[in-house]
Amino acid sequence: MDYYNQPTGRLENDHLIIDYLLEAGPRIVRLIPRALGENLLAETPEYVLPSPFGPYYLWGGHRLWHAPETAARTYVPDDAGLRVVNLENGVHLSHDEPRTGIRKELLVTLTADGARLEHRLTNTGLWPVELAPWAITQLRLGGTAVLPAGGPIDAEGLLPNRVVALWPYSRWDDPRFRPTGEAIEIVTQPLPRPFKLGTMNRAGWMGYRYGGITFIKRWQPQPDRPHVDFGCNAEVYTNDRHIELETLGPLARLAPGETVTHMEEWEIVIE
Repeated sequence: MDYYNQPTGRLENDHLIIDYLLEAGPRIVRLIPRALGENLLAETPEYVLPSPFGPYYLWGGHRLWHAPETAARTYVPDDAGLRVVNLENGVHLSHDEPRTGIRKELLVTLTADGARLEHRLTNTGLWPVELAPWAITQLRLGGTAVLPAGGPIDAEGLLPNRVVALWPYSRWDDPRFRPTGEAIEIVTQPLPRPFKLGTMNRAGWMGYRYGGITFIKRWQPQPDRPHVDFGCNAEVYTNDRHIELETLGPLARLAPGETVTHMEEWEIVIE
């Protein structure tokens, strides 16, 4: 098996197929619900980001970054040096970033209706590093992202209970942006202008409706701890190639040798 000439490994059961790269990443590149019969993840092998260290190939699919985002720390090429360990019903992928001193690890385990993903960041350097784990899933266009909105309401109902962060290129009048009383929907369209928003998601889930199924990412919100991007733990980005569902853990200060972990549960629901 391969993915645009990149060798891949595979996890599968009666309901789901997951393919991952064997040399680059960590990167999951295919998520194929058998009920759908096609890759739900975006495939973007031609999408390259410039960095101070050379081209960064996005490839598509699911990746692990660390926030806050800057070219020097975020777009470190990861096209070689991946370590792969097969597990019972899963796989352990790891890569040491030579420029940042951060080890990225992704442990993927199949479940009855989806997968469990454990994201780890370890400081292998000599000095403390402040960062937040950032799990990003690129999905193919043609569906609608759903981001629950809202939060606790005070006894009098007089205080605000939600904040939405917008990136400089985002516009309030973007036709893909469709807020409602209980959720924010992002309807994908092949528009060249990118759009991104973020929020503090206290519900602990976000979803993507596509082709008669719903893909759901779940995680444990920690709203009382500091987060990047004006306090966001859930973000959605889209352009004319793909849409991303992104979850973020709280900021952590890692001493040398320390590790932070961020868990996601993936679920495929057939409508």
